[in-house]
Amino acid sequence: MTDIPWLTLGLALPALGALAVALVPRGAPGLAKRIALGVSLGTLALMAAMASNFSTAAADRLQFQEVHPWIPRFGINYALGVDGIALMLILMSAVLVPLVILAAWHECDDADDGGKGYFGLILLLEAMMIGVFAATDVFLFYVFFEAMLIPVYFMIGRYGRGAERRRAAVTFLLYSLAGGLLMLVAVIGVYVYGGTFLWSDLAGGALAQVDPAAARWLFLGFFIAFAIKAPMWPLHSWLPSAAASSRPGTAVLLVGVLDKVGTYGMLRYCLELFPGAATWFVWPAVALSLVSIVYGAVLAIGQSDMMRLIAFTSVSHFGFITLGIFAMTTQAQSGAALYMVNHGFATGALFLIVGFLLARRGSAAIGDYQGVQKVAPVLAGTFLLAGLAGLALPGLAPFVSEFLVFVGTYAFNPVPAVIAAVGVVLAALYILWMYQRTMTGPVPERLAGLRDLDAREVAAIAPLAALIVLLGVYPQPMLDAAEPAVERTMVQLDAVDPAPAVDGAGPVAGGEEGAHE
Repeated sequence: MTDIPWLTLGLALPALGALAVALVPRGAPGLAKRIALGVSLGTLALMAAMASNFSTAAADRLQFQEVHPWIPRFGINYALGVDGIALMLILMSAVLVPLVILAAWHECDDADDGGKGYFGLILLLEAMMIGVFAATDVFLFYVFFEAMLIPVYFMIGRYGRGAERRRAAVTFLLYSLAGGLLMLVAVIGVYVYGGTFLWSDLAGGALAQVDPAAARWLFLGFFIAFAIKAPMWPLHSWLPSAAASSRPGTAVLLVGVLDKVGTYGMLRYCLELFPGAATWFVWPAVALSLVSIVYGAVLAIGQSDMMRLIAFTSVSHFGFITLGIFAMTTQAQSGAALYMVNHGFATGALFLIVGFLLARRGSAAIGDYQGVQKVAPVLAGTFLLAGLAGLALPGLAPFVSEFLVFVGTYAFNPVPAVIAAVGVVLAALYILWMYQRTMTGPVPERLAGLRDLDAREVAAIAPLAALIVLLGVYPQPMLDAAEPAVERTMVQLDAVDPAPAVDGAGPVAGGEEGAHE
């Protein structure tokens, strides 16, 4: 079944679904929703079938490859393929989209089109998300990277919440376009120096003779664009307003999937195309990651709006991911790869649950809730589970990835690992304090009739809760998928894991025991 164009089909199905939704008459939003849900479930089934044919023992890192000339004169190809990390991110996207559609069933009923356009934009965005993770031509990657901005802009600006939604959408667009322009310059530079846009050729040595100074500038062009998307301090300021002005479903896809394009890009493009420049930039990247971890956590504690609070927690969590990437050890990079997926499920669950509260009370303000667990125990229980996943409680999915990041970072250098531990302590504060203020205590009269989750809402949140628990107790399939890609990245970087400490000695960098075969 390897001859089946899985990735093209995965792109085409939601894109055609978006077109079908657009053709639905304005007076039939219910039909548009059912089409969107059916197409998203079909895409999930298709991507799951593709994943069942993925081999972690294959000699070729990229599988399900498709390469077709697109603009031959300029060496641009329609080239797709996935390694284990890209596959996990595509599956995560395919899981989240139908759950978002189900959870957002009545989210945009107040829109002038009944939400028809919103669900069409979700499908269009899904097609672009699959494309950006599957692209193996640098120019094609750039096209998907920029094209994703269009549906998100309208999902925030037209279908968002509050009077500031248009301003938040414009801010998001300007930040992303600025990063995209820098990346475009770097993409052109890559072609000038490497003579091709194909990632496999570029990573295979086409850029080996680039002057180190030029490589550093090209690295920075990609890195800044990815740091904006990630979001990494100090380029994160677009995120809180965008999340707070979004519908919860939009926030799930924005923070849970789109922002992962930044960290995925750092792994795939910054490290592997410019290994020398990446090594040169290790300590600045580690420092920015540590600031993101602590800064995001401190600001999360002070938030009074749950949507903004979750957005700031993500700034902190993305700091852990970028720390793992630039620690340049096998454990840290494996943890970063897992963290991207686990964060998507945990944060997605938090945003969806806040969306359920918004549907009941029309407010995301922490002060508008109290004692919810007494009148809506299922809602409160899922909120607690997602919150505990957010603080990486052992036994839940994010713990495994965060632990690996700490182990790998400590092997790289103990000081960043100790500083990053502050973020773990602060995470317990902002998560448990939010839960305490909203879910515990006496029930005020205004909340006495608050209803618990209905069957549709349970169906939307239950798969995420199950995945958080399952991947917490059995993460091995994800580790098996990510390991070959991580190993080859380490080889590309000419990096070795530090030798283990002996007789109390500290980690020794560059020991032969850590060398890769």
